Amino acid sequence: METGRDEKYIALTRVIKQLTTLVSFLVLVVISLLIFIGYLNPVIFTPKAEAPKESAPASAPAPVDPNAGLWKAPDLATLEGHPDKESILYGKELVALTAEYFGPNGKVKKNATNGMNCQNCHLDAGTRPYGNNYGSVFSTYPRYRARSGTIEDIYKRVNDCFERSLNGQPLDTNSKEMQAMVAYINWLGKDVPKGEKAAGSGLKDLAFLDRAADPDKGKIGYEAKCQSCHMANGEGQMNPEKTAYSFPPLWGPNSYNDGAGLYRISNFAKYIKYNMPLGATHTNTMLSDEEAWDIAAFVNSQPRPKKDISKDWPKIAEKPIDHPFGPYADGFDEKQHKYGPFQPIADARKKNK
Repeated sequence: METGRDEKYIALTRVIKQLTTLVSFLVLVVISLLIFIGYLNPVIFTPKAEAPKESAPASAPAPVDPNAGLWKAPDLATLEGHPDKESILYGKELVALTAEYFGPNGKVKKNATNGMNCQNCHLDAGTRPYGNNYGSVFSTYPRYRARSGTIEDIYKRVNDCFERSLNGQPLDTNSKEMQAMVAYINWLGKDVPKGEKAAGSGLKDLAFLDRAADPDKGKIGYEAKCQSCHMANGEGQMNPEKTAYSFPPLWGPNSYNDGAGLYRISNFAKYIKYNMPLGATHTNTMLSDEEAWDIAAFVNSQPRPKKDISKDWPKIAEKPIDHPFGPYADGFDEKQHKYGPFQPIADARKKNK
């Protein structure tokens, strides 16, 4: 009996051991399969990442104003209720459309100018930054001007432009037109403190070249970048009505005369560097410094009306570096004073002061 029981116990134990082994084997197989599947598809066992929170869209950077910190003309809308509104607006019109009043078919006087407008030189009716604007005229006049050797007021300054840049006749200082132009110029500069020159006024400085400006190189530059508007012979283009120039003449009988400010090469080079060709601005120039100087040399080497300048610069030591007519007090000749190089003249004058 005991023997039979022992045999059954032994057999049962063997079965249990076999089942335990089988279960263990199956568990290992399952674990191995899971590990293998996880290797092939890691995403299954990777905790789902929390979706990032949407950030607010970045706001676009504020546009940079290229004229920030520079003089800005008052808004015409502020003229409402101004006692001189009518005169100021008339003055603006005279600056913008000078030829309609004093040109070939002038409403006020015919053939009193060469047909150019004041704003051909003083851009946007004298309001463009570094466009030879009127921003600091009211604040700096009356003033001593070495060209005449006298104290000049704004009336004299306006008539200088009529006689030189417009190669015409001076206005009667008591005339409605002169009073209107001066009222407009004064209004433009009303916010500039007396005695100060606002940033962005007049023309922007341009560094001297280390050589003389070259009219031959300038001719090439002119043909490439200026001729399409100002024409092959510098004659400019008139409007369809033939009352004024859409694009002013740069030389010839209807251009500025040799007593005008733009006949000084430095003034012309500054002017075109920061304002020309059409579409250029002081922050988006289209001419290199060399092109500006060379084109200025070419344009100012061409024929134009003459003016009696025998009384200009009575103190010859006060003549500008680039005044093209002698005599001079510094020993440099007319050619160098007209085309440069100008730095040696500037250095010599500084040394002799």
